[in-house]
Parts: sequence; C-alpha cells; structure tokens
Amino acid sequence: MSKPCCIGRSECQNAVFLLASDVASGKHEIHGFGRHSAMAEELFAERLERTLEANEDVSLCRGLGRSYGDSSLPTESSPKVVNTTFADRILAFAPESGTLLAEAGLSLLRINQHFLRRGYFPPVTPGTQYVTLGGMVASDVHGKGHHVAGTFGEHVTRLKMRVPRGDVLWCSPTEEPELFWATIGGMGLTGHILEVEFLMSRIPSPWIKMETERIGNIDQFQEALGHAARSSPYTMGWIDCASSGSKMGRGVLMSGRWAQPDEARKATPRVLARPTFPFELPSWAVNRLTVSAFNELYFRMHPRGVHKSIVHPEKFFYPLDTIREWNRLYGKRGFTQYQCVLPRSAGPGSARRFLEVLTSMPNGASFLCVIKDCGKQGKGLLSFPMEGISIACDIPVRDGTQELVDQLNQLVIHEGGRIYLAKDSFSSGEDFQAMEPRLEAFQEVRHKWDPEGRLSSAQSQRLFSE
Repeated sequence: MSKPCCIGRSECQNAVFLLASDVASGKHEIHGFGRHSAMAEELFAERLERTLEANEDVSLCRGLGRSYGDSSLPTESSPKVVNTTFADRILAFAPESGTLLAEAGLSLLRINQHFLRRGYFPPVTPGTQYVTLGGMVASDVHGKGHHVAGTFGEHVTRLKMRVPRGDVLWCSPTEEPELFWATIGGMGLTGHILEVEFLMSRIPSPWIKMETERIGNIDQFQEALGHAARSSPYTMGWIDCASSGSKMGRGVLMSGRWAQPDEARKATPRVLARPTFPFELPSWAVNRLTVSAFNELYFRMHPRGVHKSIVHPEKFFYPLDTIREWNRLYGKRGFTQYQCVLPRSAGPGSARRFLEVLTSMPNGASFLCVIKDCGKQGKGLLSFPMEGISIACDIPVRDGTQELVDQLNQLVIHEGGRIYLAKDSFSSGEDFQAMEPRLEAFQEVRHKWDPEGRLSSAQSQRLFSE
C-alpha cells in the first residue's frame, strides 16, 4: 500500500489553518490540552524537512496539542514552533510484517480509521486518538497494555530526524542508538522527528471483549489489578478519589482483549458520534460536592459481580474522545493532570498513601482518577513507566493547585516514583531532578546533538534549569 493519507488538518482545535503548504499564522496564543498557554509564531508545514531547513530558529515541533501542560509550548525567548499536522502521509506499509512508515504528523485517529477494519491496530495506544506519531514517540506513550506490550517506543524500528546542526539522518536501536533512545520519551528536545516506522499488530477482529467489576477500596484494587494483568492484555481501573475510610479508592476494574471471530459482532464498528461539550463551565462548578455526586453515580452504574460484554474499541480505549472539547468542563483556568508511577518496591500500600495525600488537600477532588498496572521500564532515557502502578487524576487549576502538586511530588519522591512529562505543568525543577536519576545521561546525549541549545520548550526551561 502506498496511497497517501491526508489527515489532521480538521483535528487541531487551537489553530486556524491556511490552504498553503508552508505558511505562518503569525504570532498567536497556543495551548496545551489543560489550557496552559504561550504566545508562539506557529508554522504549518506540509514538507517538514524543507520548512525546518528554511527556519533554523524553530525551537520545537508540535502536533495536535494534546499534552496537558507546557511540553509542546515554546519559551518566550524562542517562540517559533512548527505544527506538523500537515505532514500526515502514509509512506509505506508491509502487510506481512505490519511495518508502517508515515510522516510524524499522521494522527492515531486516521491510523485506526484506515487499519482497524483491515485487521491491524497499533501495538500501544494512549487514552486518546488525537495524537500524532511524532507526539507518541516524543512522549513514549503507554496504555492499558503496558504490562504486556511496554511503551510505544519499544515497537518503533526507525526514526527519520533533523538534528539541530541541520543534518537529516535515520536512527534506530542499531543506527545512532544513543540518539534513538534519547528521542524515545525525549519530549522533542533531541531533534525534529520527520518520519516514524513501527510495527502494527494483527488483531483477530475489530471488537473488544471486556470485563468490568466493582472493587471495594484501593487496597483491594491493587491486588485485583495485578491479578487481572496475569490473564488480560489490557487492564485499567477508575477510582473514586472522593471516597474515604474503608471505601477509599473504591472503583471499577476494567479488563479486555480482542474478541475472536466467533465472539465478535458481524458488522464493522461504526464511526461514533462525537458531540462537542457545548460551553465553558464556571470554575466553581467542579468542587468536592459535584465530584462526590458524580463519582457515587458512576460507581452505582456498574452492578456488583463480573460483567462481560463485546464493546466498540473506541469505547474501551478512548472513552473521553466521544466528547470533543471536554476540557471546557474545568472553566477558563483549565486543569492539570497529575500522573505518577509508584514502583512495585514501594509495596502494596503505596496507592493508599497517594490517595491519603490527595484527599487531604482542599483541591484534591477529581472526576477522573485512573490506575493502571505497569510492566518493566523501557529503554527510552526519559520514558515514564516503571514496574509498578500508575495513577492519573485530573485536577482543576485553583489557587491551591501548586501546593497540591508539591505535596504529591514529595510523596512520589519518597516512594521512589516519578511523574509523566506529557501531563505535567506545575512541578518544580528541584522535584523533577530528585525523582529522575536518568536526567544527567539524557542531558549528555541532548547536548552532544544540540550543543548550542537550539531546541527547548517551556517545560524544559522549567524542569531542567535552563
């Protein structure tokens, strides 16, 4: 298959696209998904290599802007960024091996639309389809199957990059491996990703066989999550983080696998309607009372016992994608997602200790709190997961948000864990450096390929003491 795929241009919510191949929109405000913002001179490139060659002062490439904080936002001193969503062609596909080569701006949404009905699915998928391949590499995304499949970077076979000195080269686990593994999870700071080659997975049907089960508290949850991981390739849990006492961390455990042909529905999964959240709620609408009411309702919606069903893959992997612009729920100030991984060595009580800190703070109520089982640490120098459990919770931005993040970071440092850079917007450089012993090795590779420090982001300036 060699037919190009034109995607992404209608998916970026923060840009006004012009019908030309390499154009600038002028300096304007751009956002992360949590509504963290910066002023930028944003270029829209249909031919990334050519645009980057003509604009040596580009500090960063960005895709669909779905990182929650400031990792895809420029600094005030280097405001020029390239938006890659015009560079979205499928370049080659080998059905026998599942090898797919595509430009960095190709979105996961279009990959799924094109390949799901043909019996292929990405080996690793995050919780949204509105991400580009370049963003998936830069964040080294993980998903519900990390305990089995690892991170996305483990399935990437080659990267075509333009490094800051101007050279265009290929890197892989065997060709410039140091640069390759620094780029996997390197948040776009080692070079501009132009093309990505990775291995798609064959699937027996386009439907998911899912099991759900109500869990009484967080201690039971950690045990049940580990048990489910031994039998299911995909697992995750929703936690009621507004509950306390013996019910602290109660929730719903979800596990699944691809349905076999004799189990699957006969029809191809239809395209789901995606209504837009109609308006921006006032900031006070998300509070402990409304969160507690929602969490109680959601918990009760799932009956006792184990329930099995055949479900649409989007409902299983991307439940929040069914509502566009759901970040309006948090009002003008937006939200941050705090996501950390707590290592297995921290013991079975680590999740409870995390929730005790979270629920003790005035701003600690969250509609969305997700727990996942993580497998072995990947090879990416700044890849997020490690063997243990990951907890992610959406937190509205309020006056006390900084204090809450600081308190959670102290707990994570004490437990030996770390935070996910694709979600962070409030951590201090001191805290990040305390939880990330691999940072020095990453910086050595980065400075080798970018000795003049041309590539940077608002996040790297904040966390790396630049």
